[in-house]
Amino acid sequence: MLRRYRIAFMVNEPKFPLDEVGDSSNLFALALLSFVVGAFAGLVASAFRLLLRSADDWRAVVIAQAHPWGWLGLSLVVGGVALVAALAAWLVFRVAPQASGSGIPHVEQQFQGGSSGEPLSIIAVKFFGGVLAIGGGFALGREGPTVQMGGSIGQLIGRAFRRTPNECRVLLAAGAGAGLATAFNAPIAGAVFVLEELVGSFDIAVTVATLGASASAIAVSRVFFGQSPDFHVPVSGFVEFGDLPVSMLFGIAMGFVGVIYNRIILAALKLSASFSHLHGTVRAGAIGASVGLIGWFAPSLIGGGDNLTQQALDAQGSLAAVASTLALRFLLGPLCYAARTPGGLFAPMITIGSQAGFVFFLLWSHLLAFTAALPQQFAIVGMASIFAAVVRAPVTGIILAVELTGSFSLFLPLLGATFAAAATARLLKDPPIYESLRRVH
Repeated sequence: MLRRYRIAFMVNEPKFPLDEVGDSSNLFALALLSFVVGAFAGLVASAFRLLLRSADDWRAVVIAQAHPWGWLGLSLVVGGVALVAALAAWLVFRVAPQASGSGIPHVEQQFQGGSSGEPLSIIAVKFFGGVLAIGGGFALGREGPTVQMGGSIGQLIGRAFRRTPNECRVLLAAGAGAGLATAFNAPIAGAVFVLEELVGSFDIAVTVATLGASASAIAVSRVFFGQSPDFHVPVSGFVEFGDLPVSMLFGIAMGFVGVIYNRIILAALKLSASFSHLHGTVRAGAIGASVGLIGWFAPSLIGGGDNLTQQALDAQGSLAAVASTLALRFLLGPLCYAARTPGGLFAPMITIGSQAGFVFFLLWSHLLAFTAALPQQFAIVGMASIFAAVVRAPVTGIILAVELTGSFSLFLPLLGATFAAAATARLLKDPPIYESLRRVH
């Protein structure tokens, strides 16, 4: 009996076991190279973010100027988004199939020792294809491309300095963490994500290299984006213990939401695959046309969704408006992901979590004046809890939400909600999304 309990509480085996990396001199060399990897990853990811920002502005101007043209303007917007989506998909299918979708499942497969494709081709397709797809209005995140580009940069630098295959895997992981860190201006979340999701264990070589790469990547990116968190949230006091049960109840609800979201993503991919008689560029163009149609009537509802996340954090919008936006984005993200163009899941997921938190607050406060907590606090908790339910990486979700908003006073509700969300999703026997996507890809 005692032996059975001891086994039950043993630490899980790493997802992808990593042999020890040589002696201390090799570790020191990797640490130095990790700064180089991070600097290049930070530069490429920063350029990617700047281009996406310009594309968002340009898209809004084009849609606004096309409206006076009536049906002709509508046709130009719908056709334009369809065209750029088809071009992004063509780059993937023609040049680098490994650059499709988020890229994180491919990085995990590559870290495991699987086929990786040509790193330079992946970087080029992920960069330009991502700008076309996300800049064109697809509800996809910038972090998927930056993670895969960062990992490919780590692989290239490892090869250039003739490191061993194991050491190249370490630099691949370090570059991936640097890419995530730059995408969200979140250096700790980038490093923790590598250990929690990519490696699945604490490895000293990966830890040192990832921290070094994240640090140098953030040093580069903050030249362009400054020191402030990505989202602006008023400073609030520490949440009282009485709000913990409500946070856990919200986390349970988000566990169900995350499971449903996972299944919709997989269903969208399956539906897209059922049209395999159509070329991938045609399927992506059709999805792009639907995105363009939504953008014509509601330009703010398409794209990565940072504007919608900020609105939820600012507690802007009525219950009906936020709930309808949440329902639309809940379906639009998986639909866009099914196009297989470059683009990640984190940013749309964070948007859904923040809006769900705001909706939960409005509903609950309408029924019961239960708390002195602010609506944006539940929006932040929603960001972390849906991450825990979908990705099954609760520590990364907590740190990412804190670094994105600078809300260091919310650790108590964040802990309670992410615990409840991850446990609920696990009890429902729903696999983490990247585990499911590795099987699909």
